[in-house]
Amino acid sequence: MPEDAYVHGTSPEEQARLSRLNTIINDKSLQKIGIQKGERILDVGSGLGQLTRAMARQAGVPAVGIERSPEQLAEARRLASEAGEDSLVDFRQGDALDLPLTNDERGSFDVVHARFLLEHLRWPVSAVEQMVQAARPGGRIVLEDDDHELLRTWPEPPGLSSLWSSYIRLYDRIGNDPIIGRRLVELLARCGARPVRNDWLFFGACSGSPDFIPLAGNMINILLGARQAILEHQLFDSGLFDEVIANARAWSKRGDAALWYCIAWAEGIR
Repeated sequence: MPEDAYVHGTSPEEQARLSRLNTIINDKSLQKIGIQKGERILDVGSGLGQLTRAMARQAGVPAVGIERSPEQLAEARRLASEAGEDSLVDFRQGDALDLPLTNDERGSFDVVHARFLLEHLRWPVSAVEQMVQAARPGGRIVLEDDDHELLRTWPEPPGLSSLWSSYIRLYDRIGNDPIIGRRLVELLARCGARPVRNDWLFFGACSGSPDFIPLAGNMINILLGARQAILEHQLFDSGLFDEVIANARAWSKRGDAALWYCIAWAEGIR
């Protein structure tokens, strides 16, 4: 079975990008999930663990976070220790397709959550099946993921739409799904959960908003992080790539610039 390919890598620069992104979007995710006191939480693909810890704080009980990458896991533990929250999350190394849970833990969680995970899996159905089985009867399965075709900018930086399309095609080339966000309800139903809610989390800003520069930088850094893979798959010209990035940086300084994006969100009940 070919290994899942993660586009973004786990370099310190990428971890810094993810950490900044967490500070912008975590409150919106928390509000939408609606964690209740005492709920047992399993976060699959917990990454740097910032959202996992925030969910655990709301629940008032420790959460379990599953992460495949040893680099991400080490940074998650460091951040938790730095915040004095070592006991807030039980971080475990493991795969979304084979969750490292005991027999007693399977079928026991009140909330099973994944964000920005399924788009990077060759077999997302298998991961959602594992998530559904981890939830207790009546428990919730919450999926948040990308549909990369939703990105809109204005005025559009010259060449950005073409470069972003190349980034989307990269997902197809490596066996991942760049538009899986629109499939979240289908995945829940297919895996035996009863879909009960779907929604969007707005993920954008305009010049003058305090979030605009960080979000514009996030978009640019996503592309820079995927540069080598895009060029290796001959999806874009290297010189033109750098020109488009320069155009995007100039655009981010305009007084009339705006960025629109949404994270797809769905909830099912076991």
